[in-house]
Amino acid sequence: MSEDQIQIERLHRQSQIAAEPTGDFWIGRRWHTKGTRFWGYVRRPRQPWSQAKLVMLNESQKLAPDRLPESSGVGRSNGFDHNYAYKFWGRLTGDTVYDPNSNLMLPEFKLSRFEQIDTDPGYVFEPWERYKSNTFPPLTPNTQHLYR
Repeated sequence: MSEDQIQIERLHRQSQIAAEPTGDFWIGRRWHTKGTRFWGYVRRPRQPWSQAKLVMLNESQKLAPDRLPESSGVGRSNGFDHNYAYKFWGRLTGDTVYDPNSNLMLPEFKLSRFEQIDTDPGYVFEPWERYKSNTFPPLTPNTQHLYR
């Protein structure tokens, strides 16, 4: 990917974000890394992904989008929705939760409702991203401190 293509992709993403509707909800992007328990990233509408937070979901009110009943027989596994985009309703609780499999303390998001937006929304942070199921998510200004 050339520098010009990267810049075009970035500008396109910025315009998509700038055109998002506003409201009392969050934009969520699932980031599944095998063996971990974090859910993915959340940010407010029109906020850049660089300001998103990697979160653990509190499912006491609503189960995560990829949580299917064992009796469903659908055969999908946890994380089948990697990189899906959602509207999330709920809140950051102010608490942090430990994910023993990644050794990270992450903000807790209490989910109350969700709506799937897109199953193939493209990259999250940079156009050259390539997903590896055993690799931790990319660093952002809001997550760099977690890896020290």
